[in-house]
Amino acid sequence: MRKRKKQEELAFEDALGDDWSRDFDIAEVPIGHKPLLVLGIVIFAVVCAIASRILFLNLSNSYYEARAAGNMTQLDYTAAPRGLIYDSSGTVLADNKAAFAAILDAQVFLKNQANQSGTLAAIQSILGLDSSSVLALISQASANEYATPIVLAENLTQKELVDLQAANSPAIKIQGDFERTYPDGPYFSSIIGYTGRVTPVDLRADPSLSMQDFIGKTGLEAYYDKSLRGIPAVDITYHTATGNVIGEQRQNTAEIGVPLKLTIDGNLQKYFYNRLAAGLQSLGRTRGVGIALDPQTGKVLALVNMPSYDNNVFTEPGQSSEIGSLLTSSDMPLFNRAVNGFYNPGSTIKPLDGVAILKEGVMNSTRNIFSPGYLMVPNQYNSSTPTKYLDWQYQGTVDLASALAQSSDVYFYIGIGGSPAMNAGTPLNDPMDYGIQGLGITKLLNYWKAFGLGKPTGIDLPDESAGFLPTPQWKQSKTGTPWLLGDTYNVAIGQGSLLLTPLQLIDYIAAIANGGMVWRPYLNESSTPQVNEDLTPLLPEIEQVQAGMHAAVYAPRGTAYTMHDLPFQVCAKTGSAQVKDNTQENALFVGYAPCDHPQVALLILIENSKQGSLNAVPIAKDVLNWYYENRIQ
Repeated sequence: MRKRKKQEELAFEDALGDDWSRDFDIAEVPIGHKPLLVLGIVIFAVVCAIASRILFLNLSNSYYEARAAGNMTQLDYTAAPRGLIYDSSGTVLADNKAAFAAILDAQVFLKNQANQSGTLAAIQSILGLDSSSVLALISQASANEYATPIVLAENLTQKELVDLQAANSPAIKIQGDFERTYPDGPYFSSIIGYTGRVTPVDLRADPSLSMQDFIGKTGLEAYYDKSLRGIPAVDITYHTATGNVIGEQRQNTAEIGVPLKLTIDGNLQKYFYNRLAAGLQSLGRTRGVGIALDPQTGKVLALVNMPSYDNNVFTEPGQSSEIGSLLTSSDMPLFNRAVNGFYNPGSTIKPLDGVAILKEGVMNSTRNIFSPGYLMVPNQYNSSTPTKYLDWQYQGTVDLASALAQSSDVYFYIGIGGSPAMNAGTPLNDPMDYGIQGLGITKLLNYWKAFGLGKPTGIDLPDESAGFLPTPQWKQSKTGTPWLLGDTYNVAIGQGSLLLTPLQLIDYIAAIANGGMVWRPYLNESSTPQVNEDLTPLLPEIEQVQAGMHAAVYAPRGTAYTMHDLPFQVCAKTGSAQVKDNTQENALFVGYAPCDHPQVALLILIENSKQGSLNAVPIAKDVLNWYYENRIQ
């Protein structure tokens, strides 16, 4: 009975399953792997996203920590005095004077809305800053990612100090500060430079700075800024999100900057400055350069730029009109001509030419060349119209020494560019002068580079220029015309496209003086002398050139003969360079003394002189005489 009942129940379920199957048209099929694969991919992607977020939050933890710390802390800086700058004798050239600055805390100002109108009124009445200007400063600081407290005024007077304290505004703070002062500003400004407040551009370059910092902007102040700047004291104030102070802590104490002692001979610098200024004034000129080096080490003894400027105007308040005049002057007093000016060297390049001519065997030191005051070169297209290249005067027969002494152009035209043979019956120069294969521009370029031309000397001043050495490839690409013989003649006498800085020029002359060592010029007394180029293998040729520079002073026809009565032996080379389409002439003098063991190498450059090198020689003579009487005798 029980068995029958069970069979009936099973039959009913089977029947019901059959009915459902028919009603819903259901068929049993296997699921397969595709749904499981899709599900697995989705789960894997979710896990990866979560893991990536966790990893990102961990890696960026320092960023969020900094953001959080910034929201609850405020840093207050107390300036450290900058390191003092001294000349070689210990005289202070850059000093510090205690001062006070008015600082506006933008965060406190914005949070205390009730005090804003009173704060703005106090600032206007005491410091003379109108509300719109202050609000603009606040807006600028708030938009800046490196925003820090705003400097409202520097070097506060005693009355301003008392009035600001009486105003009792929580947003205005009085901060101890230091004003940079330069006791002999114009004499040394081209060397030392000046300081200024940090700008947003400075902050992007160095986020460790704050808007309250002073940094070097030009000159040695900029080059040695990190060591001169010192380390300010930092006080941390902790507060809640509502601005309530909950604690204070001093992070570090102030450390004064490292002092800097220079190679500059302060008294020589002052005499040189005054003598060059007087020479320019007598000519009705304003622009010039004077440099004195120790040719045995590369120490810079004096570096003068004319016109100069008083660097105190950049650190004293209320000097905006003076600064504007400096920035807009056509004489560009802020431009350091000694290390950034490009000049044709004129005949002062001829000592280098002489070394190259001798070394390459183009001519020996006794080979004579005749100069009637010009050199005629045949025209390959029309023999009846040769080209005339002028000498600056009739020279007669000259060898290397007399060519340097008298500054013969024809001698160096032939030595560097050569003298193509003239057609028969055209004896315009001594026939022996023709058919000489000159050095050529390619080899000359190698000697320029060997003496350190065409690249910065490495002096410890910012942004030194490299000068420019022309090549045939450069001319072809720039003008579409080939390098011609006339181009070689031009650069042989320091004209054309050859451009040097005055510092490069005197540095190479110092190498002639010492027998072949091209030293890196330097201003920091603690620097170790460094050789840029060792050309002592050229000593035999250099000695022949030294003889020519000696003759420039002591031969009656020498271009520096007026210096022959100085109390010590001087070797020199003068030069004149045509500029501005030959409408102006720069005057140059380079030399060294004593000739047998040089202690000083000297350069004088006068822009737009009246009589060429004749205007530079008297200044050089007086400076060398001062050096003898005060440093050698």
